[in-house]
Amino acid sequence: MKFYSAAGLAAGLVLLSGCTPRIEVAAPKEPITINMNVKIEHEIHIKVDKDVETLLKSRSDLF
Repeated sequence: MKFYSAAGLAAGLVLLSGCTPRIEVAAPKEPITINMNVKIEHEIHIKVDKDVETLLKSRSDLF
């Protein structure tokens, strides 16, 4: 009985050894391109006191 189980185990190992996975690492044929069409918009809102606003309107040569 031990002979049959040992023979079965050996036969199973021989059969499974033929199914080893193969891993292959290869570089791509075409270069990698990264498309970076990005549009950035922003708005800045400044709140000022009415006194400062009137001063800026009356004295436009400050800036």
